[in-house]
Amino acid sequence: MTSAPGPSLAHRAGLARRTVLATSLAGLAAPSIVSAQSAPIKLGVLTDMSSVYADYAGQGSVEAARMAIADAGMAERVQLVSADHLNKPDVGASLAADWYDNQGVDAIFDCPTSSVALAVNTVAGKSRKLCIFSTAIVDRLNEEDCNGYGISWTWDIYSVARSSALLQLRRGLDTWFIIHQDYVAGKTMATLAQEMVTAAGGKVLGSVAHPLGATDYSSYLLQAQASGAKFILFTAGGTDLINALKQVREFGIVQRGQQIGTMFTVITDVHAIGLEALQNLNFVTAFYWDRDEQTRAFAKRFFPTRQKQPTMFQAGVYSAMTQYLKAVKATGSTKAEAVRAHIRDNPFEDFFARNARLLPNGRLIHDMLTARIKAPSEQRYPWDYYEVVGAVPAKEAFRAIEQSKCTVRF
Repeated sequence: MTSAPGPSLAHRAGLARRTVLATSLAGLAAPSIVSAQSAPIKLGVLTDMSSVYADYAGQGSVEAARMAIADAGMAERVQLVSADHLNKPDVGASLAADWYDNQGVDAIFDCPTSSVALAVNTVAGKSRKLCIFSTAIVDRLNEEDCNGYGISWTWDIYSVARSSALLQLRRGLDTWFIIHQDYVAGKTMATLAQEMVTAAGGKVLGSVAHPLGATDYSSYLLQAQASGAKFILFTAGGTDLINALKQVREFGIVQRGQQIGTMFTVITDVHAIGLEALQNLNFVTAFYWDRDEQTRAFAKRFFPTRQKQPTMFQAGVYSAMTQYLKAVKATGSTKAEAVRAHIRDNPFEDFFARNARLLPNGRLIHDMLTARIKAPSEQRYPWDYYEVVGAVPAKEAFRAIEQSKCTVRF
């Protein structure tokens, strides 16, 4: 289908700039090192507010940033701006360059969509200012395209694939069958999953590709059944995954003892789709709002504004901005080099990131969780969707710095 011609770059960037929200927050007085007489701090949340990742991040990421600023007791000093990058790399890069070079923004947070994140990462390197990514999953930010100014906070493809392999193998699910989408991303995830399973001591007994938008999965499921694999991994999401899972139930695959999973899922998707369609799906996540008292305390404060529980990406924005502001307090500086050095040299733990440490290629490592989506009969209260079945320690979940392709160290 051919769409109508879009607005010009200048027009789009102008529209996106007009979405900027400057926020002055009332809060506690800051300590003497960051007194009211100190230089102001300007922080930006660059996100998707109108498209596919709006529920993942969007205004929820802005709200998380507001909470972090207020909780840091720096409301009188910090100005928050936000904008919609429209999921367009050129718009994201244009906004980031304007914020850094003309508007005095000290650091940018969130930035969903891999293509936009890569474009903004390049701008951050040129401007020598930090961009702390929460939603983008692409590994290149801290591998081939690392520059010392892009910091990835929540996850990456490697950690999702490795955590899934380790957790399922530890549950005794040591033989896999992979059903993947027949396009680049699906093939990449399938290849990486196979490498991780093999490296961890398991076996992939087979794999099969299906077209994007497939509605009949019977032949793929029959192959998976016939393989005898203990675990069937889907790389699909959205409608493709829902269609596949409906037929999984029709075939009685779980009832016959085979387990099913996907690389990841997001709680707002589960809420929209429902437990009936997604029940018993295994997946990896960086955060769950109902994990323990710490996560529930954050969620209790977040929910009234959004009427949704926080995603791992929104929780990641709060965590990243909190640690950024702690570094500013400790160093008395907003210089990117001073802030990143402080975060690197001071491992931390908060409600979002357990056993967290910033590697010198800009990758934050922390424990990753594997969870199962509950059946409707298991739900106890609204948004009670996951059973956390295990955690992979940070050092096992993420790529070791010795294996990194990043040539920049800080």
